Amino acid sequence: MEFAIDDRRILVDCGMFQGSRSLEALNLEDFAFDPRRIDAVILTHAHIDHSGLLPKLVSRGFEGPIWCTKPTRDLLEHMLADSGRIHEYEAERRNHRRDRAGDKPFAPLYTAEDAMVAWGLCRTVDLEEPFDPADGFHARLWNAGHILGAASVELAAGGCRVICSGDIGPDNKSFHPDPDSPAGIDHVVCEATYGDRRREPLSIDERRRLLKSEVQAAMARGGNLVIPVFALERTQELLLDLQYLMATDEIESASVFVDSPLANRVTGVFGRYASQLEDTGGRNVFDQPQLHYVSEVKESMRLNSVSGAIILAASGMCEGGRIRHHLIHNLHRPDSTVLFVGYQAQGTLGRVILGGAERVRISGRDIKVRAQIRSILSYSAHADQAELLAWIDERCPISGSLFLDHGEAGALEVLRREVHNRHADLSIRLPQIGERYALPPGQPAKRLDTGRVDLAEAVGRDWQNAYADFATVLKSRLKDLQDDRQRREALDNMRAILESYNAHREGERRNRG
Repeated sequence: MEFAIDDRRILVDCGMFQGSRSLEALNLEDFAFDPRRIDAVILTHAHIDHSGLLPKLVSRGFEGPIWCTKPTRDLLEHMLADSGRIHEYEAERRNHRRDRAGDKPFAPLYTAEDAMVAWGLCRTVDLEEPFDPADGFHARLWNAGHILGAASVELAAGGCRVICSGDIGPDNKSFHPDPDSPAGIDHVVCEATYGDRRREPLSIDERRRLLKSEVQAAMARGGNLVIPVFALERTQELLLDLQYLMATDEIESASVFVDSPLANRVTGVFGRYASQLEDTGGRNVFDQPQLHYVSEVKESMRLNSVSGAIILAASGMCEGGRIRHHLIHNLHRPDSTVLFVGYQAQGTLGRVILGGAERVRISGRDIKVRAQIRSILSYSAHADQAELLAWIDERCPISGSLFLDHGEAGALEVLRREVHNRHADLSIRLPQIGERYALPPGQPAKRLDTGRVDLAEAVGRDWQNAYADFATVLKSRLKDLQDDRQRREALDNMRAILESYNAHREGERRNRG
């Protein structure tokens, strides 16, 4: 998000698009601004959807400071480097595909080396400490209660005050106090991830009882309990609760494997801050004998032969990482359990599995889903609708406009209606990617440019998700036919439909031309 006054410009966050492949393709496009003209970046937190394009920004000419809290800087060292390695691996994998022989090689979006150059630009500031990120801009960071180091950003420039929420954490969040920010703001930018959902309020003890029930049921089935996790925060929350339940004999001691090199490094950062975190008793709860941190690939592969273990692996939405390997080896097992403990965006494998798919396609394999699929919503790092409304209420009076972002279309619209019911006179905006606004002090925002209307279908499920669904069921449906003659006939008919459609579209283009 870019803010400008006269010829000075800053960014609040510079994250990667995540979700459908069409949405993620936007990461390859040029920035809508000249990175060389950006004076500074203020980073709300270390999650890749907020920080992941910083190396690209630097490689395109940005040389200014990246302001953040000290924990965010410490986490970012590992988050950005890991992202760079993933881009390198994905580029190499694509370039070795047989169907790309002779094509122009893919180049990684950025490398691990690029990531470290960007990380070197970080400058830290304490929460609530005033600082000037660039000439004409004044800022403070406020606790957002989302993850370690997460902050909301208060900006002041040209007589106007703005709050950017970043990601807001829920009440009763492990490790962190509840979110806080000042009131009486001109303009507010608020996330809406769970703008259409209300969770039952749960204390940490109540959440642990839910986890206890799921663990006991999974272990009674005899297979593994596989938990897709985000390397940052969700892994550490689960480790906190699992070791508590084992230490108090509420569940039987079991081997807990954290199969994510990134999660292991991030957990090391949490260990350094353990004395400052809530709910830890001032000790490093992550150094316990039943917790096993898996780094090497061979060690990860040996988990294929275990049963009765608890396996935590990234990524949290099952879009990459070692969790896909564990899903391949456990989804087909009726005695195994897959437990989702985080948000699953539209278009992701996690959303497909959680939605009840009978078959899924992972790394070119068709996998039948026989495992128990379970979920616990109380581990979310995002405020729900009631908590978002409370956070917005606490920022009032808002004399200008409220911008709702960082949410799917349905969540944004539901939250807009709920806010309007409480603050009927408040100007509420649902900005599109690429829109620009003037932010006058004490007055509603004025739109200057329209956004990217072509991106509406990229948010959520796209054609590639539909194709993956179709390809997953196609083979089984063909097998259901009586004989090979009928199967060939069905394939010929499908091919003819595609060719007819392409011929029709080509005819339309010629007629228009």
